[in-house]
This record gives sequence, C-alpha cells and structure tokens, in this order.
Amino acid sequence: VQLVESGGGLVRAGGSLRLSCTASGFRFSDYSMNWVRQAPGQGLEWVSTISRDGVRPYYPESMKGRFTISRDNAKNMVYSGVNDLTEEDTAVYYCTYGPAESRPRSQGTQVTVFS
Repeated sequence: VQLVESGGGLVRAGGSLRLSCTASGFRFSDYSMNWVRQAPGQGLEWVSTISRDGVRPYYPESMKGRFTISRDNAKNMVYSGVNDLTEEDTAVYYCTYGPAESRPRSQGTQVTVFS
C-alpha cells in the first residue's frame, strides 16, 4: 500500500489550497478515503471522509464550510480543498483509507499558514 500526498506549502492566511493524494497497492474503489491532519504538538484530527463511490462526503462540524473532499476512482486519487485558511490550519495533512480513525501510513504534506 502506498499513499502519496502533495499540494501543501506556505500559504498566507485567507488563501486556499488543493491537496492531492495518489493511492496504489489496494483496490481504491473498495474503500472510503479520509483526510486527517496533525498540528505541531497535537494529536490527529479528522478532516473529511468520502464514500467509495465519491457521492457522499462527511465532515466534522469544525470543518464544514471550508473543506471539501472529492475522489477520482479512475485515477486512484483523492483531493481536499480548503479555503479561508487560518494559522490554526497549519499541520501535516495525510490521506488514509478505510475507517476515519485509521492511522496515517504515509509522509503527509505540510501546510503552513502565515499572516
């Protein structure tokens, strides 16, 4: 199994980003996909989940409105869009597969928001 995240970077507060994750080594369309993040000195935080067919996105209340999740089963990719970034969004963002509580098995992509 390999998950490779990309799209992070240094972003000014108020800006937007689109994160990507390329998956391989498992039947992608058989699993829901998630984004989680880990801020410096903090635990993992669930950001979003998308169903296997890509029809149903799920977000915790704290993420609704600013985060989106989508997937392309033909390309084995999952995406996360985030807008109106704040410094509190600074974290390493990971994609995972299966249950939302699955722990990351990849490097993640760093998002750093500055004001």
